[in-house]
Amino acid sequence: MKIAPNKVVKMHYSVLDNDKNTIDNSFDGEPLLFIIGTGYLIPGLEDAIIDKSAGDTLSVTVEPAQGYGERHDELMQAVPKSMFDGMEIDVGMQFRASTDDGDQMVMIIDIQDEEVIVDGNHPLSGITLHFDVEILEVRDATEDELSHGHVHTEDGCGHEH
Repeated sequence: MKIAPNKVVKMHYSVLDNDKNTIDNSFDGEPLLFIIGTGYLIPGLEDAIIDKSAGDTLSVTVEPAQGYGERHDELMQAVPKSMFDGMEIDVGMQFRASTDDGDQMVMIIDIQDEEVIVDGNHPLSGITLHFDVEILEVRDATEDELSHGHVHTEDGCGHEH
C-alpha cells in the first residue's frame, strides 16, 4: 500500500542539521505514527514520503521554506524583566505570549540586568534539515481516527472525546 492522504504511516526517522548534529532520532525508540494530510509533518517531509511503501528507505533534505520557515529577526525582542516578577526563569524556557497576531510561543534566549530577550521563531526555523527515513507500515486510517485527526493505538486514543 502506498502512502497517500488519510493513510496511517509508521516510520522511523533521524534528522540532522547542516553541521551533522543530530536534532532527533526515533531509531533507538518508538517509531512515529501519524495520519498523512493532517499537518503532523512539515510539508517537505510529507511531500517526500507520498507514494512510498512499507520497507522503503529514503534520505530527504528539507529547506527552511518547506520545514519550519525562515528566521525573522523582528520576532526577537527585549521585554522588561519585571514581566517575569515572581517567576524562576532560565534561558531556553518557553512561554505563550499574547501578540497582535494572537497567541504565540516564545523562548527566552538571553537574560540581562533589566531585560529578557525572547524569540518567537521556531527553534528550527532557518535550518536546512536532513532526514533519513524508514517506512515501517502503511494502512488505511479508521473512521474514528479520521474524525479525531490522529492515530489510535491498541490502548485507545489516549484522551477523552
